[in-house]
Amino acid sequence: MTTISTNTTEEEPEDPSSSDPASLGFFARLKWAFVGGDLETANVSDTVENKFEIRPGISNLRDLRIEDVAVPKADIVSVPVTITKDDLVRVFRESGLTRLPVYSGTLDTPLGLIHLKDLALRHGFNGNGGRLVLKKMLRPLLYVPASMPIGVLLSKMQADRVHMALVIDEYGGTDGLVTIEDLIEQVVGEIEDEHDVAEGKFWTVEKPGCYLAQAKTPLDEFQAEINRDLTEADEVDPEEVDTLGGLVFMLSGRVPLRGEVVQHPAGVEFEIVDADPRRIKRLRAYVDPKPA
Repeated sequence: MTTISTNTTEEEPEDPSSSDPASLGFFARLKWAFVGGDLETANVSDTVENKFEIRPGISNLRDLRIEDVAVPKADIVSVPVTITKDDLVRVFRESGLTRLPVYSGTLDTPLGLIHLKDLALRHGFNGNGGRLVLKKMLRPLLYVPASMPIGVLLSKMQADRVHMALVIDEYGGTDGLVTIEDLIEQVVGEIEDEHDVAEGKFWTVEKPGCYLAQAKTPLDEFQAEINRDLTEADEVDPEEVDTLGGLVFMLSGRVPLRGEVVQHPAGVEFEIVDADPRRIKRLRAYVDPKPA
């Protein structure tokens, strides 16, 4: 009697792109579906290049931990429970966020989150409607360890209908923040909303000399737009950088935090608008003359 082994996930066929998905294991079939039949690109550790880039895919739900995708504590936009109505409206407006963690004293003592919709429905879109009592509008937060797989947290967020979680360290303090959008982006890729730069358009001109740009903006196109050579800086190797985000990464020597400002010797100032611990997403470029 011949025994047929069903453990096909240990070995991959010589030509993954032409293999029959029905002959593969469960997780391999999921990878095959998400990468269009190319199993070789589904495993982020297959090549040296992929070691430094986490590609979207269903396997990330198992392979990544919360610490890999969470926003660090220093980069969290939050508000104290004692904040005034006008200041709260201003934070919502300037940050562009719809949910903000609320704390008492410091962020290590979180109380919950405030949703922009709750504020608007109770106090109107102009922040009127009586005295603000923030505690009565708080929604619950999840508290999770940094080592939890993101797939486990995603299931818990779905079950509890909570879209934001704080990462707690071993001493019970706040170490970071993660949203349900951060988790889903690890599977399907970056999710852009109405405030992001339109598809196919790498930047918008907010005002003369001020550009809101995607990090993936081709560097040569942006240089032509502002009529500046941005590769002449000592920290920049023209052969190694192709995008605006890569340029800023080289200038700072690391992934800068949201809100951080990076100066370029050619008279351009880059403000990080959106970033996570692994990459820059959007930035604002101020070209001399700088705004007052």
